[in-house]
Amino acid sequence: MKRILISLIVAILPIGVVLADTPQSKNAKVTVVYDHVLPNVPGKSIKGVLVEYGPGGYSPAHTHPKSAFIYATVLEGAIRSQVNNGPVKTYTAGQSFSEMPGDHHSVSANASATKPAKLLAVFVLDTNEKELTTPIGK
Repeated sequence: MKRILISLIVAILPIGVVLADTPQSKNAKVTVVYDHVLPNVPGKSIKGVLVEYGPGGYSPAHTHPKSAFIYATVLEGAIRSQVNNGPVKTYTAGQSFSEMPGDHHSVSANASATKPAKLLAVFVLDTNEKELTTPIGK
């Protein structure tokens, strides 16, 4: 089921919306590839977000909307990630992790200085949420 969902979301990449990088990110591209209201869960939506890191790329420490549950799968390469005060972990292609509402994403980076990395983050969140990422300290 997980592979089917990832395949469906990745299949619609050409119609995605690219989100502007924040000044603190480096060599990172974030694209919304899927956005749909959940018909059986009033007030909730599902959004697929493709995060592409070039070699050495990263995003600044950030949070997501307090309503957001996130399930992320590494599609290519390796991603270093730290959520809250947990350990920094490296996830490789095919591995997944999740973030609970209100979590702090302290580290989100390509684990390689020479190869690209991609991950697909699937958000389930309140439909009225517009900002998916807020740098910590903003």
